Amino acid sequence: MASTALSRLSNLRGHLQPPSIPNPNVKISTEVYDALSHGKAVVALESTIICHGMPYPQNLETASQVQEVVRSNGAIPATIAILDGVPCVGLSMEELERLAKLGSQVQKAARRDIANIVAKAANGATTVSATMFLASLVGISVFVTGGIGGVHRHGEQTMDISSDLSELGRTPVAVISAGAKSILDIPRTLEYLETQGVCVAAYGTSEFPAFFTEKSGCKVPCRVDSPEDCAKLIEANLKLNLRTGLLIAVPIPKEHAVSGSLIESAIQRALMDAKEKNITGSAETPFVLSRVNELTGGASLASNIALLMNNALVGSKIAVCLAQLRERGHQGMLSSSFSWVVGVVVIADVVSRETATHSILTKSLAC
Repeated sequence: MASTALSRLSNLRGHLQPPSIPNPNVKISTEVYDALSHGKAVVALESTIICHGMPYPQNLETASQVQEVVRSNGAIPATIAILDGVPCVGLSMEELERLAKLGSQVQKAARRDIANIVAKAANGATTVSATMFLASLVGISVFVTGGIGGVHRHGEQTMDISSDLSELGRTPVAVISAGAKSILDIPRTLEYLETQGVCVAAYGTSEFPAFFTEKSGCKVPCRVDSPEDCAKLIEANLKLNLRTGLLIAVPIPKEHAVSGSLIESAIQRALMDAKEKNITGSAETPFVLSRVNELTGGASLASNIALLMNNALVGSKIAVCLAQLRERGHQGMLSSSFSWVVGVVVIADVVSRETATHSILTKSLAC
């Protein structure tokens, strides 16, 4: 009877935990696929920072360090990019080095660009929106980046609003970042996220961080104080099928923060330079960040790298807690299912015995 119950439980487990089916349009590395198949922690990483964030070899060194931070905290890194027209989730060191050397020759890829790059068999460095989309496509729930895009300053006139925000409004992936980039209009960015129905949480604080600095002056509607809090929030969002992403904003460590007045002065100058050179659209942010780095004597880039490492640390811990939370949930479901199966088998056995006894007595009476 017990063996029959276990057999039925095994079949039931297959229905509760169906094997992952890889998307035929996406190449998933063996390591990432194995991790996803076994419910292990996986952290998605973007590739724009490799190609458009800093020069070679610093970009490769930074990407490798971020991956090492993720691994050392118990999760599997899954850097996402489009290579030769194929969306790839999880890159080898050779592929990372190829992207790093190509640098700005690789097109920045937001969601809108994915189909075009694939159709042309070209290369694409995924931004937040494209990384979220491809991560969701293969079942990755946690994505670490430096900072998200948002509503640009004077966006009420230019309507220059990053697709990162609309992606957060429709793709169920948790984005771990140091808030929105300081060069943006942060109050309007938060208003836009509210309109999109996106839960914005701050990690260990009630104030939204401003990328290079810990504070923006804007309060958040949700505060989380531990990786466990974040994991519960992510799981609740997914179970409720809200169909939106989450933004978990992690303040830059105090020792790496840059003076707010120094950064603001540099940003204003960089924005003026961009306007004079007529640099707009997707080219504006890389230009302004690069110019701010020049004007701050390299301080902003050092802070950028530090906050990225910190986000990777926090994000990997969140991913591990989420995997553990789901495993406990599956065990609870299986335990309940096992009790149910055993109960059904016991009842069936009792009924079978009573039926057999009744049959014997009927035959005896007939004789």
